[in-house]
Amino acid sequence: MQCILVYDIPDDGKRTKIAEACLDYGLDRVQYSAFVGPLLPTHQDELMLKIKQILGKRPGNVQLFPLCVEDWEKRKVIAQKDGAAQKDGAAQKDGAAQKDDAAQKDDAAQKDDVVTERLGEGETE
Repeated sequence: MQCILVYDIPDDGKRTKIAEACLDYGLDRVQYSAFVGPLLPTHQDELMLKIKQILGKRPGNVQLFPLCVEDWEKRKVIAQKDGAAQKDGAAQKDGAAQKDDAAQKDDAAQKDDVVTERLGEGETE
């Protein structure tokens, strides 16, 4: 299941460790405080637990948004590299980075094998 993880963490050291944890779980950084990528539900829980442990009692706000295949396919992206704009019909808002064509095809193939599930309201990690 494709996920978006965003955070607002004032402590530089904690923020760096949380970014490293996101990268360790295979998420791609699309903004300074935003990551995107496929995560199985168990990995979503593991990552949020790890982030909670890293954050400890320090202030911060971390949110993980699992997206169903239908919503993921509706995303819009404008990613500009070296002054050249890249657009496609399956992209994200707010300047999120677009993966190359091969990675997008791999993601599409993985989506076919994923059964989506949603957390109920009030559930926490």
